[in-house]
Amino acid sequence: MLRFALIAAILLPGLAPPASASAADIGAAAPPLVAKEFDGSTFDLGALRGKVVVVNFWATWCPPCRQEMPALDAVYRRYHGRGLEIIGLTVAGTRARDRTEAVEAMRSVSYPGAMLRDAEVNGFGSPGALPVTYVVDGDGVVRARLTPDETPLTEDGLASLVSPLLP
Repeated sequence: MLRFALIAAILLPGLAPPASASAADIGAAAPPLVAKEFDGSTFDLGALRGKVVVVNFWATWCPPCRQEMPALDAVYRRYHGRGLEIIGLTVAGTRARDRTEAVEAMRSVSYPGAMLRDAEVNGFGSPGALPVTYVVDGDGVVRARLTPDETPLTEDGLASLVSPLLP
């Protein structure tokens, strides 16, 4: 995981928030997030009150990110009808090919995706390491932060976090 954090720091200089800043503290209100999805729809975290939302930061070049996608997709498929939303925000670069690769990767899942660089509002900031996933409850409060080195994202683990939050 440290290797991917170092790669992210090298490839994405200046994107990580200062070490003292915490954009999304557990137990605090989720920061605002508005992003244009790959299909042209607008994802607005603030407009999703009443729903449980999973915000996943990932990159096409990040193997742990890609390994989490099937688990995210399985949980999305299982709980979307009960009010779960998921957004996959890629921190891909600025080349046209980066968008193409991200769109292609998202074809293997059913939840929506977007480019972090295209976010109109991003109170989360850029992740210092990848992947990182936040679980936001229906009241807009951050309930969990998942990273491979602290709390790895698995299908069962994510389901056990979101299921009790759903109606």
